[in-house]
Amino acid sequence: MINTVLPQIKNGDSTNFFLMAGPCAIEGEEIALRIAEKIVTITDRLNIPYIFKGSYRKANRSRVDSFTGIGDEKALRILEKVGKTFGVPTVTDIHESHEAALAAAYVDVLQIPAFLCRQTELLVAAAQTGKVVNIKKGQFLNAASMKFAVDKVIDSGNKNVLLTDRGNTFGYQDLIVDFRGIPEMRGFGVPTIMDCTHSLQQPNQTSGVTGGKPELIETIAKAAIAVGADGLFIETHPNPAQAKSDGANMLHLDYLEDLMEKLVRVRQAIL
Repeated sequence: MINTVLPQIKNGDSTNFFLMAGPCAIEGEEIALRIAEKIVTITDRLNIPYIFKGSYRKANRSRVDSFTGIGDEKALRILEKVGKTFGVPTVTDIHESHEAALAAAYVDVLQIPAFLCRQTELLVAAAQTGKVVNIKKGQFLNAASMKFAVDKVIDSGNKNVLLTDRGNTFGYQDLIVDFRGIPEMRGFGVPTIMDCTHSLQQPNQTSGVTGGKPELIETIAKAAIAVGADGLFIETHPNPAQAKSDGANMLHLDYLEDLMEKLVRVRQAIL
């Protein structure tokens, strides 16, 4: 299932940036396969290493009636099928230590959510699976603080670490990206990713549904590539308005190809 993508990412062998992209949550098999097929077609043509992203369960919701998933094993099997069907690695997030071994049986990369990036037991459990561990930087932390999260994984015997920036808390209902954090986190010797969609969230809305500014995804992505990000994280959906979660800050799937073409040119210009 794993082609050359993960070695390229871990060893810095690719001359292009890599992409983590897919729906926020696994909503069903048909739509997951449809999104993956579209992205694989784009990334293959542009020679962009690709990892399919999808949450098998959403644990951090604003309201108790918010969508959380279609069932853990069902969603994980869909992730596994995507990987096998298209020959790409897959990534999903975990929220508690006991989930690490469960998810690791189906996916190639375990993601630590931003709010949980300081949870030692969770980081150690993810590390001990031997899978690549992608740690999202807490929006309440500066970039320098993430070295300790990286160290927890490495000290647990796993050197396969990625870091993802997703912006910093700015007031009560907004986030802002400090692009100084990308080169700072790259200085820890691990590939660094910019989350171009969650960094544009507007959390804590009075409706209990997170807002966002998807019109600025291209701006964040271009700036991230320009300052040296190794990879980009983008949630995308064929109909964001009907997405089960985080639709307000998603990129419409129809816009992904044009954006990737632009970003490849940016990447080539700075090499």
